[in-house]
Amino acid sequence: MSAETIVVSGGAGFIGSHLVDAFVAAGHRVLVIDDLSSGVRAQVNPAAELHVLDVRSAEAAQLVEQSGATALCHQAAQIDVRASVADPRRDAEINILGLLNLVEAGRRGRLARVLFASSGGTVYGEQQCFPADEDHPTRPISPYGVSKLSCEHYLGYYQATHGLAVTCLRYANVYGPRQQAHGEAGVVAIFLGRLLRGEAPLIYGDGEQTRDYVYVGDVAAANLRALTAHGFGVYNVGTGVETSVNALLTALRAIVGGPAGRHAEARTGEQRRSAITAARLERALGWRPETTLAEGLRRTAAWFRP
Repeated sequence: MSAETIVVSGGAGFIGSHLVDAFVAAGHRVLVIDDLSSGVRAQVNPAAELHVLDVRSAEAAQLVEQSGATALCHQAAQIDVRASVADPRRDAEINILGLLNLVEAGRRGRLARVLFASSGGTVYGEQQCFPADEDHPTRPISPYGVSKLSCEHYLGYYQATHGLAVTCLRYANVYGPRQQAHGEAGVVAIFLGRLLRGEAPLIYGDGEQTRDYVYVGDVAAANLRALTAHGFGVYNVGTGVETSVNALLTALRAIVGGPAGRHAEARTGEQRRSAITAARLERALGWRPETTLAEGLRRTAAWFRP
């Protein structure tokens, strides 16, 4: 695979910074666009170029158009589901208009490929079968999920009309080092933060709701493989394994200790079960998750420990 100039939006964030590391290690020139609203400057690989810009800005568009970028790896997003419910317009401005701003600019430049971070946890809505494949009905129940699915459709247009190679990767619940231990996203990080402070983790409802946890290093590997894809493709990036919140907390306490969880009222609108199969991605690009949950949690806990 020849070296490319890759723009990684959101490249100072949790997932994005791992992707930057993978692209740099593979010999690519990497430009990072991040407004640092949640990203961390120190997480950006020193071999990459950091541009502190909003993805909706004219300056970000100019960078993509004039930098010679051949690939856009779009990770930047408003990721809080509850925030999307509170302010759907802001969610759409960042998630939809931010993507369109960069892709339109790239189309005027040398852009040939887009890798897009979609969401396997929200675009399907309440699942009918487990684990879900990519043919499962898409019925998102939050503005965040709607915005991710809308972006997939926009990118389908760009592939069909302008010939861009497009790969949409529907991530399961990504966890690992560098994830923030506060906010709504990232239950592994939130639990570890509380356990290491000696505080009881908060479990909403009975704790038997399930998610599919995929390690961030495996997600980076999936994006690296996607640089070789052609045409338009939508792929799940997950393990196909359901893990309950209660089981997750038990596993984390076995690693770092800490108090038992305390329960709170269930949150309205939360999905009960979620798991996705990555069989299509394995067939197309030879990717499969390599990191077990037990090993991934050990690595993550080691990073969080002071």
